[in-house]
Amino acid sequence: MAISSLAGVSVSKTLMKTSTSIPRLPTHNHLRSTNLKPKPHLALIFRPNTPKSPTTTPATYHRTQIKSLFTGIVEEMGQVRHLGFDESGQSFDMIIHSPTVLQDVNLGDSIAVNGTCLTVTEFDPQRSEFKVGLAPETLRKTSLIELEKGSVVNLERAVKPSTRMGGHFVQGHVDGTGVIVSMEPEGDSLWIKVKTSPEILKFIVPKGFIAVDGTSLTVVKVFDEEECFNFMLVEYTQQKIVIPLKKIGQKVNLEVDILGKYVERLLSTGFVDSIKSR
Repeated sequence: MAISSLAGVSVSKTLMKTSTSIPRLPTHNHLRSTNLKPKPHLALIFRPNTPKSPTTTPATYHRTQIKSLFTGIVEEMGQVRHLGFDESGQSFDMIIHSPTVLQDVNLGDSIAVNGTCLTVTEFDPQRSEFKVGLAPETLRKTSLIELEKGSVVNLERAVKPSTRMGGHFVQGHVDGTGVIVSMEPEGDSLWIKVKTSPEILKFIVPKGFIAVDGTSLTVVKVFDEEECFNFMLVEYTQQKIVIPLKKIGQKVNLEVDILGKYVERLLSTGFVDSIKSR
């Protein structure tokens, strides 16, 4: 995939240049012309949340809803053209070059970037680029903070009702990260072992589904004592996703099978016992 090189700041200015080249939502005034700063200060990203004053109106809490769904079948590898804060220092944005996923894009659409469900806030069909905003919690929870200009990322659009279900149900809600601890070839296939936290590992089972950087994969074996699991990538998959391009020690985003989380929730609340007692 040939990708032309552009200076990060000039891309941002081009994206924001005119109201005709990039569709805008009229209520989103914060999307007006900005200059992105390429290197954010981590202290700004990870600053603690400020508690609300007791005099403020209590927040309204809602149940978590599945607004978008993915299959874990990567459509395209896009390239990060810019990543950083705008001039206000409050909005952290990313611009990605991606000819395929922009073919039918609309403002507000969901696109999984390395398995993280993000919302399209602006796009430029002529440059084949789209822009997404990254919340502080997203940067804390995922490996996206390690990206930089030129990084390659897995991309997948949210599924439509008519889409073939080639992988498994992936929400794009990253549960946490893992670290690649080994990459060993066997013939034209590649074995990869990932270490993660016990909180995530408990949901991973042999021959079960897991999304690694948004890629639907089958777990081969779980190593409880090492807090690791492994999987194998065939040659075709290696050419279509970013995982083989990473190095030992780099992070990957992990989303476990949602069915396992529902089962744990039911067991922990005593739901099963209440059914038995009827």
